Amino acid sequence: MLVEDEASLAHGLEFNLSEEGYVVDWAADGKIALEKFEKNEYDLIILDIMLPYFDGFEIAEIVRKKLPRLPILILTARGEALDKLRGLKLGADDYLTKPFNLDELLLRVKGMLRRQSWYNATTDLSVKVSFGDNEVDFSTLQAKNGKSNFQLTQMEATVLKYLMENKNRIISRKELLKNVWHLNDDIETRTVDNFVMRLRKYFEDNPSQPKYFQSIRSSGYRFVDSI
Repeated sequence: MLVEDEASLAHGLEFNLSEEGYVVDWAADGKIALEKFEKNEYDLIILDIMLPYFDGFEIAEIVRKKLPRLPILILTARGEALDKLRGLKLGADDYLTKPFNLDELLLRVKGMLRRQSWYNATTDLSVKVSFGDNEVDFSTLQAKNGKSNFQLTQMEATVLKYLMENKNRIISRKELLKNVWHLNDDIETRTVDNFVMRLRKYFEDNPSQPKYFQSIRSSGYRFVDSI
Protein backbone atom coordinates (compact mmCIF):
# COMPACT_ATOMS: atom_id res chain seq x y z
CA MET A 1 0.00 0.00 0.00
CA LEU A 2 1.21 3.47 -0.93
CA VAL A 3 0.00 6.20 1.46
CA GLU A 4 0.68 9.60 -0.10
CA ASP A 5 -1.58 12.66 -0.33
CA GLU A 6 0.32 14.41 -3.13
CA ALA A 7 -1.47 13.03 -6.19
CA SER A 8 1.25 13.73 -8.77
CA LEU A 9 3.92 12.01 -6.67
CA ALA A 10 1.61 9.11 -5.86
CA HIS A 11 0.77 8.50 -9.53
CA GLY A 12 4.44 8.56 -10.46
CA LEU A 13 5.37 6.11 -7.72
CA GLU A 14 2.44 3.88 -8.54
CA PHE A 15 3.52 3.74 -12.18
CA ASN A 16 7.17 2.96 -11.42
CA LEU A 17 6.36 0.37 -8.77
CA SER A 18 3.89 -1.28 -11.14
CA GLU A 19 6.58 -1.38 -13.82
CA GLU A 20 8.71 -3.37 -11.33
CA GLY A 21 5.93 -5.93 -11.03
CA TYR A 22 4.32 -4.79 -7.77
CA VAL A 23 0.58 -4.46 -7.27
CA VAL A 24 0.04 -1.02 -5.73
CA ASP A 25 -2.97 0.10 -3.69
CA TRP A 26 -2.93 3.90 -3.26
CA ALA A 27 -4.42 5.66 -0.24
CA ALA A 28 -4.68 9.46 -0.52
CA ASP A 29 -5.04 10.17 3.20
CA GLY A 30 -4.69 8.59 6.62
CA LYS A 31 -8.36 7.69 6.97
CA ILE A 32 -8.43 5.79 3.68
CA ALA A 33 -5.15 4.09 4.58
CA LEU A 34 -6.53 2.71 7.85
CA GLU A 35 -9.73 1.56 6.13
CA LYS A 36 -7.70 -0.29 3.49
CA PHE A 37 -5.40 -1.74 6.15
CA GLU A 38 -8.36 -3.25 8.01
CA LYS A 39 -9.83 -4.80 4.86
CA ASN A 40 -6.79 -6.00 2.90
CA GLU A 41 -3.47 -7.79 3.31
CA TYR A 42 -0.23 -6.12 2.24
CA ASP A 43 3.41 -7.15 1.92
CA LEU A 44 4.74 -3.64 2.54
CA ILE A 45 3.52 -0.11 3.33
CA ILE A 46 5.13 3.03 1.89
CA LEU A 47 4.00 5.76 4.25
CA ASP A 48 4.11 9.55 4.06
CA ILE A 49 4.13 11.45 7.37
CA MET A 50 2.18 14.64 6.64
CA LEU A 51 -1.32 13.32 5.85
CA PRO A 52 -4.91 14.49 6.35
CA TYR A 53 -6.96 12.93 9.19
CA PHE A 54 -4.26 10.59 10.56
CA ASP A 55 -0.57 11.28 10.12
CA GLY A 56 2.05 8.67 9.31
CA PHE A 57 3.17 8.35 12.93
CA GLU A 58 -0.35 7.43 14.03
CA ILE A 59 -0.73 4.94 11.19
CA ALA A 60 2.64 3.30 11.90
CA GLU A 61 1.69 2.85 15.55
CA ILE A 62 -1.65 1.25 14.68
CA VAL A 63 -0.11 -1.05 12.07
CA ARG A 64 2.65 -2.16 14.42
CA LYS A 65 0.26 -3.12 17.21
CA LYS A 66 -1.62 -5.43 14.86
CA LEU A 67 1.15 -6.66 12.53
CA PRO A 68 4.67 -6.43 13.99
CA ARG A 69 6.20 -8.08 10.92
CA LEU A 70 4.70 -5.92 8.17
CA PRO A 71 7.52 -3.80 6.63
CA ILE A 72 7.00 -0.02 6.74
CA LEU A 73 9.02 2.47 4.68
CA ILE A 74 8.51 6.10 5.64
CA LEU A 75 8.63 8.78 2.94
CA THR A 76 8.75 12.24 4.39
CA ALA A 77 9.73 15.81 3.68
CA ARG A 78 10.67 16.10 7.32
CA GLY A 79 14.42 15.75 7.48
CA GLU A 80 14.83 16.46 11.16
CA ALA A 81 16.58 13.72 13.13
CA LEU A 82 13.87 13.67 15.80
CA ASP A 83 11.16 12.93 13.23
CA LYS A 84 13.23 10.11 11.74
CA LEU A 85 13.89 8.64 15.16
CA ARG A 86 10.23 8.92 16.11
CA GLY A 87 9.23 7.04 12.96
CA LEU A 88 11.75 4.29 13.64
CA LYS A 89 10.74 4.11 17.30
CA LEU A 90 7.11 3.59 16.31
CA GLY A 91 8.13 0.62 14.19
CA ALA A 92 9.09 1.85 10.73
CA ASP A 93 11.81 -0.26 9.16
CA ASP A 94 13.47 2.55 7.23
CA TYR A 95 12.91 6.05 5.89
CA LEU A 96 13.65 8.19 2.85
CA THR A 97 13.60 11.99 2.96
CA LYS A 98 11.95 13.89 0.11
CA PRO A 99 13.17 14.64 -2.46
CA PHE A 100 14.49 11.12 -2.92
CA ASN A 101 16.13 9.16 -5.69
CA LEU A 102 13.66 6.84 -7.41
CA ASP A 103 16.23 4.09 -7.97
CA GLU A 104 17.12 4.13 -4.28
CA LEU A 105 13.47 3.82 -3.31
CA LEU A 106 13.02 0.85 -5.63
CA LEU A 107 16.14 -0.78 -4.17
CA ARG A 108 14.85 -0.32 -0.65
CA VAL A 109 11.46 -1.77 -1.51
CA LYS A 110 13.13 -4.77 -3.12
CA GLY A 111 15.44 -5.19 -0.14
CA MET A 112 12.64 -5.03 2.41
CA LEU A 113 10.66 -7.73 0.62
CA ARG A 114 13.73 -9.93 0.24
CA ARG A 115 14.47 -9.51 3.93
CA GLN A 116 11.12 -11.03 4.83
CA SER A 117 12.12 -14.21 3.01
CA TRP A 118 15.55 -14.20 4.66
CA TYR A 119 14.06 -13.78 8.11
CA ASN A 120 11.81 -16.79 7.68
CA ALA A 121 14.61 -18.98 6.35
CA THR A 122 15.98 -21.78 8.51
CA THR A 123 19.11 -20.77 10.41
CA ASP A 124 21.43 -22.26 13.00
CA LEU A 125 19.81 -20.12 15.68
CA SER A 126 17.22 -21.72 17.91
CA VAL A 127 13.79 -20.17 17.76
CA LYS A 128 14.23 -19.06 21.37
CA VAL A 129 17.54 -17.60 22.50
CA SER A 130 18.83 -15.98 25.66
CA PHE A 131 21.80 -13.85 26.69
CA GLY A 132 22.29 -12.48 30.16
CA ASP A 133 18.83 -11.80 31.60
CA ASN A 134 17.40 -11.33 28.12
CA GLU A 135 15.24 -13.73 26.13
CA VAL A 136 13.95 -13.53 22.56
CA ASP A 137 11.46 -15.72 20.72
CA PHE A 138 12.11 -15.20 17.01
CA SER A 139 8.93 -17.03 16.02
CA THR A 140 6.64 -14.60 17.84
CA LEU A 141 8.98 -11.56 18.12
CA GLN A 142 8.31 -11.55 21.86
CA ALA A 143 11.22 -10.54 24.10
CA LYS A 144 11.96 -9.80 27.73
CA ASN A 145 14.88 -8.18 29.48
CA GLY A 146 14.44 -9.42 33.02
CA LYS A 147 12.27 -6.46 33.93
CA SER A 148 9.54 -6.38 31.31
CA ASN A 149 8.07 -8.15 28.30
CA PHE A 150 7.87 -6.36 24.96
CA GLN A 151 7.32 -6.91 21.24
CA LEU A 152 10.07 -6.48 18.66
CA THR A 153 9.38 -5.38 15.12
CA GLN A 154 10.56 -7.71 12.38
CA MET A 155 13.32 -5.27 11.47
CA GLU A 156 14.59 -5.14 15.05
CA ALA A 157 14.50 -8.93 15.23
CA THR A 158 16.26 -9.24 11.88
CA VAL A 159 19.14 -6.99 12.93
CA LEU A 160 19.42 -8.87 16.23
CA LYS A 161 19.29 -12.20 14.46
CA TYR A 162 22.10 -11.28 12.09
CA LEU A 163 24.32 -9.98 14.89
CA MET A 164 23.72 -13.11 16.97
CA GLU A 165 24.41 -15.44 14.05
CA ASN A 166 27.76 -13.68 13.67
CA LYS A 167 28.58 -13.29 17.36
CA ASN A 168 32.11 -12.23 18.37
CA ARG A 169 32.79 -11.06 14.80
CA ILE A 170 33.14 -7.39 13.89
CA ILE A 171 30.39 -6.50 11.42
CA SER A 172 30.69 -3.31 9.42
CA ARG A 173 27.80 -0.99 8.63
CA LYS A 174 28.33 -1.81 4.96
CA GLU A 175 27.87 -5.52 5.66
CA LEU A 176 24.68 -4.86 7.58
CA LEU A 177 23.34 -2.63 4.80
CA LYS A 178 24.13 -5.28 2.21
CA ASN A 179 23.00 -8.43 4.03
CA VAL A 180 20.19 -7.15 6.27
CA TRP A 181 18.78 -4.12 4.44
CA HIS A 182 19.85 -5.47 1.02
CA LEU A 183 21.06 -2.01 0.02
CA ASN A 184 24.17 -0.94 -1.86
CA ASP A 185 26.95 -0.19 0.58
CA ASP A 186 27.53 3.24 -0.98
CA ILE A 187 24.17 4.51 0.32
CA GLU A 188 24.58 6.87 3.25
CA THR A 189 22.16 6.21 6.08
CA ARG A 190 22.10 6.36 9.86
CA THR A 191 19.47 3.64 10.00
CA VAL A 192 21.98 0.96 11.04
CA ASP A 193 23.16 3.00 13.99
CA ASN A 194 19.60 3.84 15.01
CA PHE A 195 18.62 0.19 15.14
CA VAL A 196 21.67 -0.78 17.18
CA MET A 197 20.78 2.03 19.58
CA ARG A 198 17.31 0.55 19.92
CA LEU A 199 18.67 -2.93 20.68
CA ARG A 200 20.90 -1.44 23.35
CA LYS A 201 17.93 0.36 24.90
CA TYR A 202 15.98 -2.90 25.01
CA PHE A 203 18.66 -5.29 26.23
CA GLU A 204 21.52 -3.43 27.90
CA ASP A 205 21.53 -2.58 31.62
CA ASN A 206 23.39 0.61 30.71
CA PRO A 207 22.89 1.51 27.01
CA SER A 208 25.66 4.12 27.17
CA GLN A 209 28.13 1.39 28.18
CA PRO A 210 26.96 -1.61 26.17
CA LYS A 211 28.17 -5.10 27.02
CA TYR A 212 26.41 -7.10 24.31
CA PHE A 213 26.20 -4.68 21.36
CA GLN A 214 29.69 -3.25 21.21
CA SER A 215 30.90 -0.45 18.95
CA ILE A 216 34.26 -1.06 17.31
CA ARG A 217 35.67 2.30 16.36
CA SER A 218 35.92 2.90 12.60
CA SER A 219 34.89 -0.72 11.98
CA GLY A 220 31.31 -1.39 13.00
CA TYR A 221 29.63 -3.50 15.66
CA ARG A 222 30.16 -6.77 17.48
CA PHE A 223 27.70 -8.89 19.44
CA VAL A 224 29.13 -10.65 22.48
CA ASP A 225 26.81 -12.92 24.48
CA SER A 226 29.14 -13.88 27.32
CA ILE A 227 30.78 -11.26 29.51
